[in-house]
Amino acid sequence: MFTGLVEEVGTYEGHDGDRHRIKASLVLEDARIGASISVNGSCLTVVACAPEYWEADVTAETLSRTTLGLLEPGDPVNLERAVRASDRLGGHIAQGHVDAIGEVLAAPPELRIRIPSELTRYCVDKGSITVDGVSLTIFDVSHDTFTVAVIPHTSKVTTIGRRLPGDKVNIEVDIAAKQIEKLLRPYIANLR
Repeated sequence: MFTGLVEEVGTYEGHDGDRHRIKASLVLEDARIGASISVNGSCLTVVACAPEYWEADVTAETLSRTTLGLLEPGDPVNLERAVRASDRLGGHIAQGHVDAIGEVLAAPPELRIRIPSELTRYCVDKGSITVDGVSLTIFDVSHDTFTVAVIPHTSKVTTIGRRLPGDKVNIEVDIAAKQIEKLLRPYIANLR
């Protein structure tokens, strides 16, 4: 589980087969084999680490459902370690399970993103969403778009400030909304 508060911007160094390498420093301070680290909002498992990098095995399924397969060596990536029970939850609860790839329509500070229309039912004004692993607050929702305001600090300490129209981003909608919908589905069906 993550908070969507990016701890550092690392560098994607490339891959050898399914093994992907990310250069980092802060997220490696207490990293060990088996730990979870969010890379642009996608939860990956540490399978090897050294003082200046760590590696994860990334499956074809993950590559097909996220922007990780679009990364080139040298690309910056948002990194966050899994939350500990004693940590402050400053963003919102995120799983690191990407729901879809969105497309940037307008650059920050008012970042507008198109997503598959079936996901907008989970997007509410003043609700939370994760874009490339960054917890943001939604406004101006349409049938297949939403906008988030990106403050200068967030632009500076994450990759979000570099996003331009046409860029692809990882989207994770609010897990609580999905769970509530699933729990209520049988009751709503009985009302019809």
